[in-house]
Amino acid sequence: MAPQRFREQFDQIQRSMPDVPLAMGPDDAAEFMYEKGVVLARDGEEARLVEDTVRAHFTETAGLVGEHVRRASPETNRSGITRIQVGDPGEGDRRGDRAVANALRALRAAEGRTGRRLVSRNHVVHIAPVNACPGDEPVPAQPTEQSNPAPAEGLYDADTAVGVLVIDTGLMRDYRSYPLLARAQGDFQIKECDDDGVLQQYVGHGTFIAGLVAAVAPNTDLTVSNALNDAGAVLESEFGDKLFEAVDKSGWPDILSLSAGTSNGRTDGLLGVQAFMDELRAQRTLLVAAAGNNGSATPFWPAAYADLPEYASSVLSVGALRSDGEFGACFSNHGGWVKVYAPGERLISALTGFIEPVPYVYQHSTYDDCRYGFSYACTCQSPRHTGVLSGDQADPDKPDQVMFEGLATWSGTSFATPVAAGMIASHMVAHKETDPRAARQQLLAGNPEFAEVRGAMVPALRPQTWRPVPAGTAGPGA
Repeated sequence: MAPQRFREQFDQIQRSMPDVPLAMGPDDAAEFMYEKGVVLARDGEEARLVEDTVRAHFTETAGLVGEHVRRASPETNRSGITRIQVGDPGEGDRRGDRAVANALRALRAAEGRTGRRLVSRNHVVHIAPVNACPGDEPVPAQPTEQSNPAPAEGLYDADTAVGVLVIDTGLMRDYRSYPLLARAQGDFQIKECDDDGVLQQYVGHGTFIAGLVAAVAPNTDLTVSNALNDAGAVLESEFGDKLFEAVDKSGWPDILSLSAGTSNGRTDGLLGVQAFMDELRAQRTLLVAAAGNNGSATPFWPAAYADLPEYASSVLSVGALRSDGEFGACFSNHGGWVKVYAPGERLISALTGFIEPVPYVYQHSTYDDCRYGFSYACTCQSPRHTGVLSGDQADPDKPDQVMFEGLATWSGTSFATPVAAGMIASHMVAHKETDPRAARQQLLAGNPEFAEVRGAMVPALRPQTWRPVPAGTAGPGA
């Protein structure tokens, strides 16, 4: 039996959020995760309408008094979102939540009358997911390997440096030992290793991203926020506030690099980040966001805001190219809502262990074949390893362990995103352009590069210092 990657990662995230019962959605389709027993609504009159409508629905259809329908978070927050309890979070299992589904169904008529979305699941937002994580787990770089992309030429100039804010998992304690990150600032990863001194899963994600920005765009003021510190996951009801907190602390940057999100089965965004997205639109900041690693055309938010006309100028969604740069990576989400692609497979950047080597135990096993049906030697299969969570694999009690000593190889749209962000920052410096949104438009308009993704020719951003790596069997796959 092949590894059940989404379910393995579901369990990993559930362990990081022990007080929040989670379910898979929709209806065990394993596309996203959400909080059981709770829905979201906007504060004020809309929250009251949701409460009253759901209470009446349960009373009429299930013979219940509906007294269990109540505010779960009555306080007002920056995002203007209220959690409303509509069921017992302890009922059912992880395959779904009938009470939440019924609550959503109860509001359909009201939403049709108002022409406005009134209610939502409380989704789990996570670092850009296979299916809820990066495209693979990191692999130690060989001693002879250098960063890829390699450091671009250029000097730091405080007067012309572009401000880039990375909202992710935080910086590793020894990050300044990596020369490209010597000037970076921001939050540390709260806990890097477990009690046995083994690197925890997802740790180093933010540092890896920061290293990619610094390599592509040396003239940047780079700040990293650890808003997604806990296994890279946060509830949608908290996500908007965390984004606000990050920009309030650091100031609105020129470019915000975000390698996190979720699908939700809809085409109109996330209720929990709507206030932040509206504020973003009023700023000059460009949000560069990862398209996600589900190998799907389903919109992944916030990246998919790039396809909504009112946000198109303020958001750029980024998919991943495979290591040869000619085709899309097998794991990359795709579709018209993904506006550009950049190298995102087997990139090399800073992880940890520059001062002292750090052990890592693989959590997930590789597959015998590409899970998406591609024919090249993708990261689904190579390099092979056995993980702790894949109990049906060979030698489940002997997971593979490696040592990280600085640089690592890693894959995902998480990492294509900072490459694209770095290229926009470099364009701003080279052309003395102070508007990041104008720089994005100029860069894409003057870019002659394309790649093939699922049979479509799409814009591709490839840094000059990036070295393509042969992808094995030729051809774009399935």
